[in-house]
Amino acid sequence: MNWKAEYPYKSNFIEIENKKYHYLDEGNKDAEVIVMLHGNPTWSFYYRNIVNELKDTYRCIVPDHFGCGLSDKPQDYDYTLENHINNVLTLLDKLGVKKFKLLVHDWGGAIGMGVATSRPQDVTGVILLNTAAFRSLDIPKRIALCKLPVIGEPMVRAFNAFAWPATFMTTTKPLAKHIKEGYLHPYNNYANRIATARFVKDIPLSSKHPTYSKLSQIEDNLKNVTCPKMFLWGAQDFCFNMDFLKRWKDFYPDSKYVVYQDAGHYVIEDEKENCLKEIKGFLNEYRA
Repeated sequence: MNWKAEYPYKSNFIEIENKKYHYLDEGNKDAEVIVMLHGNPTWSFYYRNIVNELKDTYRCIVPDHFGCGLSDKPQDYDYTLENHINNVLTLLDKLGVKKFKLLVHDWGGAIGMGVATSRPQDVTGVILLNTAAFRSLDIPKRIALCKLPVIGEPMVRAFNAFAWPATFMTTTKPLAKHIKEGYLHPYNNYANRIATARFVKDIPLSSKHPTYSKLSQIEDNLKNVTCPKMFLWGAQDFCFNMDFLKRWKDFYPDSKYVVYQDAGHYVIEDEKENCLKEIKGFLNEYRA
């Protein structure tokens, strides 16, 4: 089976600073908008099953961050949290999207909550999957290795030491061969793995890091995102572990929290049907 059968969607592009920014735009253009933001090292492929389930009743907008998926992968680009946030905002402006819900995962959580804290009045709901949007020093050793000076980036780019291990370390249920191929498709050579390396490099672990102030600003403004929120969490995640979920409860104690004890980081791969049920229930309950 070919991975493309799992991803039968039309590709769309806008230009940002003379670079092609890829996104899916599936469903009724007049329907409520759901913006789905991926993390590292995934791409819009991560949301394929969600798009397929929602496109008949919602408008699904799913971008690939620069360096990821089918977007351009410039070698001289500044792959920072702030730029990724601004690119999503640019996409929404160009599409004329005023109100929307967010579905975010991994580093897409920081990007998405960056969008939400920029425009809290426009966000009508947020669904968060194994992610963070606040400062933390809790970084797994295997990811910390990829941040090391001199050897970190070559490990990720030359030896695919991030995207490839993610195909078997992020789930408790083995991914089918063609699904693994889908996840790896955009990251097939040294040049195309630039963002998988730079996302790791952009994790701020001290106040001297250039992204620290932006993440701090997002954290400080989480309180302003007052729309309904739901968390779907894989308890076996080695990266965004249960301590991160506990921290989220400090920010949003009244939100809905669903924990899947046997699921990993790619929670919608391990618990597809249950996640779909919860997502549709949330969207129906808080329909704009």
